[in-house]
Amino acid sequence: MRKPDEHPLGWGVVATGRIAHRVTRDLALLEGAVLQAVSSRSAAAAKDFAGQYGFAASYHDQPAENGYAQLFADPLVDVVYIATPHAQHFEVAKAALEAGKHVLCEKPLTVNAREARELTSLAGARKLFLMEAVWTRFLPATRRALDLIRSGGIGEVRWLQADLGFAAAYDPQDRLWDPAAGGGALLDLTVYPLTWAVSTLGFPAGITAEGRLNQDGVDVQNTVTLHYPDGAAAQLVSSLQSNSPGTVTVSGTKGWLRTGSPLYNPRSLQYSGAGGVVRTEAFPEETEGFIHELREAARCIRAGLQESPLMPWDESVRIMQLLDDVREQLGLRYANDS
Repeated sequence: MRKPDEHPLGWGVVATGRIAHRVTRDLALLEGAVLQAVSSRSAAAAKDFAGQYGFAASYHDQPAENGYAQLFADPLVDVVYIATPHAQHFEVAKAALEAGKHVLCEKPLTVNAREARELTSLAGARKLFLMEAVWTRFLPATRRALDLIRSGGIGEVRWLQADLGFAAAYDPQDRLWDPAAGGGALLDLTVYPLTWAVSTLGFPAGITAEGRLNQDGVDVQNTVTLHYPDGAAAQLVSSLQSNSPGTVTVSGTKGWLRTGSPLYNPRSLQYSGAGGVVRTEAFPEETEGFIHELREAARCIRAGLQESPLMPWDESVRIMQLLDDVREQLGLRYANDS
């Protein structure tokens, strides 16, 4: 494996689904990135993906060895981006770290806090970089919003509301509806409103949740309220049943701030401070927006860092613990919990 201070980084991509395509389009634009290898369950999917983006090698499942194990054995792969369904994140990320690869893993990092703690412990012991790919944290609009809030531009924050929902057609074959894949609104959608709440108000003193599970035991809608010692609160709504504006509103003692839609990739902010003047800022983007998390991962690896200050391990673990607490209240369980 190349040393952290060398400029080129060989990237491997595990899985070839929708999110892998979207992220890889930006990865192909990343400075100093070498598209080294991709793995998939099928030979055709791996070969097609490699040809579409220009990867040097493709791997697929064999009778005696799966595709990602072959990718991790490739000496020219320095860092892997994991785009499998949620329930496979732990297994694949653990194998990558054990093989000596740096890891950028799609959100959520795992499906429960126990798995997240084990991964961060392993990365620490192996002196490898590990980051949860919550791309929202790295976007210019998000960084600007948090700078405005933390500098006191809207005063002391007392309330945050965030919603994210769309009417998804039920398909038991789709990983979104598959309990074995970690499906449901919580891990797919609630991660984003929760990211805004924690980034703005910090971690809560308490959390309450309500929601509905379908016949397969997948949560189709949930309402999560975060409670803070000073009386501040955050209310988060996520749904696979209905469309929503998909925005964040932050209310403070001197003003307010609202993101554009969707809140996971806002391209505009609107805010008002003590003077009451409403201002709007735009954040045009020529890429999908994933380029920012990719740049941060590459920067950290080259600098010899094991974790990003923008997405530290402790926050990934604590957010997974909050999601575990919500699941306990909803009666939602995954196979990985066993």
